[in-house]
Amino acid sequence: MKGSYVLIIELPDDTVISVGKLGKLPFTRGYYIYVGSALNNLEKRVRRHLSRRKKFHWHIDYFLKFATVRRVLFKESREREECKLARELAKKFTCIKGFGSSDCNCKSHLFHSKSLEEAENECKKLGMRLLEV
Repeated sequence: MKGSYVLIIELPDDTVISVGKLGKLPFTRGYYIYVGSALNNLEKRVRRHLSRRKKFHWHIDYFLKFATVRRVLFKESREREECKLARELAKKFTCIKGFGSSDCNCKSHLFHSKSLEEAENECKKLGMRLLEV
């Protein structure tokens, strides 16, 4: 399957995380929405994110060391739509500047929400569906 995906991630405590070249960043406890895309094998990319044993490559790898994925949503597409989704989420949620967006012009691909339900509902409004993993 090809398309975009969203990880809704729970961070249980306020913490400072060293995120690769972004350096040390403060994170507030709550739920985070991470937007990504996979135009080859979306399921494989999501499984990699869910794995605890991996080489750290992306910003999200550093974050997931301290947090737990609670939901995965997806939207099938043959084109990259992650930036479009990120721009829409930025209208509703606070972003973590520069996170996951080093290869595009987006402010961020990681957004903070105080509620799992709010995060999930906003993603569904953008046409995303739950992915069973």
